[in-house]
Amino acid sequence: MSTAPRICPLCEATCGLVLTLDGSRVTGARGDRDDVFSRGFLCPKGAAFPQVDADPDRLRTPLVREDGRLREASWEEAFDTIAARIRPLIEDYGPDALGIVLGNPNVHTMAGALYPPLLLRATGTSNLFTASTLDQMPKHVSSGLLFGDPFAIPVPDLDRTDHLLVIGANPLDSNGSLCTAPDFPGRLAALRRRGGTLTVVDPRRTRTARLADRHLAPRPGTDALLLAALVHTLFAEDLADPGPLADRTEGVDRVRDAVREFSPEAVAPVCELDPDTIRAVARELAAAPTAAVYGRMGSSTVSHGTLANWLVDVLNVLTGNLDRPGGALFPRSATAPAPGPAGPGRGFLLGRRRSRVSGHPEVKGEFPLAALAEEIDTPGEGRIRALITIAANPVLSAPDGLRLDAALESLDLMVCVDPYLNETTRHADVVLPPPPPSQSAHFDFAFNGFAVRDQVRHTPAAVPLEAGLMDECEIHARLILAASGMHGAPPSAVDDLAVDATLAKAVTQPHSPAFGADPKEFAAGLGGASGAERRLDLMLRLGPYELTLDELKAHPHGIDLGPLKPRLDEVLRTRSGRIELLPDPIAADLPRLRAALTAVPEPGTLLLVGRRHLRSNNSWLHNAPALNGGSNRCTLQVHPRDAERLRLADGGPARIAGAGGELTVEVEVTDAVRPGVVSLPHGWGHDRPGTRMSVAAARPGVNVNQLLDGTLLDPLSGTAVLNGFPVEVAPLEPAPLL
Repeated sequence: MSTAPRICPLCEATCGLVLTLDGSRVTGARGDRDDVFSRGFLCPKGAAFPQVDADPDRLRTPLVREDGRLREASWEEAFDTIAARIRPLIEDYGPDALGIVLGNPNVHTMAGALYPPLLLRATGTSNLFTASTLDQMPKHVSSGLLFGDPFAIPVPDLDRTDHLLVIGANPLDSNGSLCTAPDFPGRLAALRRRGGTLTVVDPRRTRTARLADRHLAPRPGTDALLLAALVHTLFAEDLADPGPLADRTEGVDRVRDAVREFSPEAVAPVCELDPDTIRAVARELAAAPTAAVYGRMGSSTVSHGTLANWLVDVLNVLTGNLDRPGGALFPRSATAPAPGPAGPGRGFLLGRRRSRVSGHPEVKGEFPLAALAEEIDTPGEGRIRALITIAANPVLSAPDGLRLDAALESLDLMVCVDPYLNETTRHADVVLPPPPPSQSAHFDFAFNGFAVRDQVRHTPAAVPLEAGLMDECEIHARLILAASGMHGAPPSAVDDLAVDATLAKAVTQPHSPAFGADPKEFAAGLGGASGAERRLDLMLRLGPYELTLDELKAHPHGIDLGPLKPRLDEVLRTRSGRIELLPDPIAADLPRLRAALTAVPEPGTLLLVGRRHLRSNNSWLHNAPALNGGSNRCTLQVHPRDAERLRLADGGPARIAGAGGELTVEVEVTDAVRPGVVSLPHGWGHDRPGTRMSVAAARPGVNVNQLLDGTLLDPLSGTAVLNGFPVEVAPLEPAPLL
């Protein structure tokens, strides 16, 4: 028996694990007490790492479709098939005949962070779809417009703040999101112990809400109205005080005028909250020595998601808490480029092109994932004929999976990088399975940019690569070569080109650690046993701390880089060089929010919201027995008053219908949801034929996204409205006796 460190890849908390090994088999996992970030914290997902790693349903051999059926194939045959079929499609119909879909698990692997951008450039397609438009895209848009960089996302300084306002987030179950924080429960408990205040806004009484000093349960989808009323109150009561930010901010007076109509009395009937309570929250926020406002899924995946995310940071600015210890700060990742000189930048633009069918504006290089089906099944020039999906299951995660299910069957070619034959990959012509996580090195490129403390950690593969498997980075590199017309070149060529391109730019930048260097000599000095590790070493050397991979490997439990620090000058890249508090696209969308002031629902209207569970992460962990069971159930939560009115019985079946279809689901009567709200979790619906996920199929649940037809989107970000939409619920009547 032996042990090995491993950063957990199963959620955004990125906790350090210690794996117990019996030869090459992982037999146990515990929290790593020496990890500089997580300090031994472990959640059920991390404890289930051995089950996830050894899942017998994981594919270990490529699959290739022949005569309508998927059969096992060699790696050579799989890549030969891709190369032979994808290039003719691109050459005959153009690069936009190819669509690329990136799922959430991409950001949990080194390969998923390093190679998809190269695949996009190599193929030239503009048809990119990702899980971001089912999740956090409103935050990218609001940050891009406010600060000039869509990745400049401030996170709450959890360990030093005096007041935390959480809206639409349940970090005790999600473990945090766009706020990488191992042991979120412990950090919130520490906030309370030091005399701080926790306010939670959520239509459900979640585990996080139960911990709060104050819990507000508004009508779903009204987050932006509530936040606008808080901003209104700051101005009305002369509580707005940006402090040192005043000289770095433009548009404060325009915001004052923009929120004039959103008084607590005006929003209260729609939010279904007491106006005095709204005022009290604004006053407490302004009076706190330090404070941070943090919003997530519940305030993003709604009809005014971008406006809500914008208002979160308007509040952080107006209370003087942006870029301030104890407030909301910008993390400094060790692999981010070394900061350039302060000053104006290129800014952030929306809608540089539009989608072919519905004319959806491009956002951050992407089109809405909800539009994927129509881009495939609508005839005409520019139709998507080939699709590459990487760690994605949009049949379950996107609206109207039935339409997408049918559309995938019409593709000329579908290639999937995925360890499972799931609801989406069952349509593939070629499936390329990455190895289990214990057999891959790990580094968090994305999540270190959202971490509540600056740190850097890397863990090598815990066990050697199993015979017959292929390293995930090599899979990606070979896929790029096959899709770009370079099939047969060594995979290292992909990494060499990436290194050369990065250095060619870095040596010309005065602020870069490589400025003036000879690119070939600099590249020759890079360490690492693989192309991916050489690229990581390069990013570390060019980063703000000028670290090396060897230094990182010498610290197996990570290097602590200290608490978050003010660095607005480093990240601010708007055209004006200032925080642009009311950007024109936001101002243009405000009339839609004003119209919502009169959108009081009819009595008896039910609005649906999703929910997270500590043992789930979207659709991709339901095949582990330890994570699929107990309280992790796909039930429709209904308030007792609504259940009585609708004649719904606890544990009984109900029919729930929306614009995209209807489902039959088990009812769970509970006062954890407020009256007028029902809740159904996201990521279930594992009941389609042709999959190989036996544990998930035994408790399939239902696909909540089938209640949507894909037409409800936040217009600024293209994000699907997954929360706060109306549904009809009725008891399932027994079939008549014949």
